[in-house]
Amino acid sequence: METLANLECFVRSAQTGSFSATARHLALTPAAVSRNVAMLERNLGVRLFHRSTRKLTLTEAGEHFLVCIGGNLDALQNAISSVATDQGEPAGLLKVSMAPTFGISHVLPLLPEFLAKYPLIRPEWHFENRQVDLIAEGFDVAIGGGFELAQGVISRPLAPAHIIAVASPAFMRGKTLPLNPGALEDLEGIVMRSGRTGRIRHWSMRDKDGMEMAARVRESIIVNDPAAMREAVLLGLGVGFLAVADVHSWIEHGDLLRLVPDWYADAGTIAMYFATRSLMPAKTRVFIDFVSEMFEQRKLAHLFSGSEG
Repeated sequence: METLANLECFVRSAQTGSFSATARHLALTPAAVSRNVAMLERNLGVRLFHRSTRKLTLTEAGEHFLVCIGGNLDALQNAISSVATDQGEPAGLLKVSMAPTFGISHVLPLLPEFLAKYPLIRPEWHFENRQVDLIAEGFDVAIGGGFELAQGVISRPLAPAHIIAVASPAFMRGKTLPLNPGALEDLEGIVMRSGRTGRIRHWSMRDKDGMEMAARVRESIIVNDPAAMREAVLLGLGVGFLAVADVHSWIEHGDLLRLVPDWYADAGTIAMYFATRSLMPAKTRVFIDFVSEMFEQRKLAHLFSGSEG
């Protein structure tokens, strides 16, 4: 009888086309994945993959076998992962990806209360500015904005991703406050280069009445990370365009000024992303529900809205 490990290595390798990608997903070595698949082929007496230096492709027998067991394997895995401990508590490794500025400021502080409530869950949290492949990379949840919804992935909104213009009091000392986004072009600015597209990000801002206006600054400094932009703005190096969630506390404490406060840019939604499953693992379900509840209790969606001025 085949072990779950052998079957899972086969299914994941068929999905990713790579032993290495499967190894990353399953926290194994590529050699271990290859051995498991080879053992399955030997026991079945058929070759399941055509192997090359570039990619794995299924043989005709492999395609037939994948169709036969794919759904059944998912159901079995979901049943296993959703089972709680003998005491009825969610348990296991919880792998989450999140944007560093948002995650460290607003999700990491929830961890003590979460672990007090679910002590058998072991967090593995990755703070990175990229869109991860939830399924291929083995993440339970990703938190961020601007994710493309791949097949089998759904989202739960947390807060708006509204972008506002900010500067330090020292930088604005002696300068005339801009009356609208168009007047920002007279000020030095810190701008962001997208790591995905390589382009400088420019914004069009809107007011409460729906009027839109381009917001440009004199590009004096270019960075590729929101936290770096915030630090440069705090140092008095220029105007920056940042999410309300990333600068709210600095504005509250007077370390940053919100310029043209009636205007903001809409960058979409900050959300939690997770794979659709008929039976979600208990550790994933309680994490999603806990974070959603905390954001609702603290009214963070309202707090992070640029339309609130």
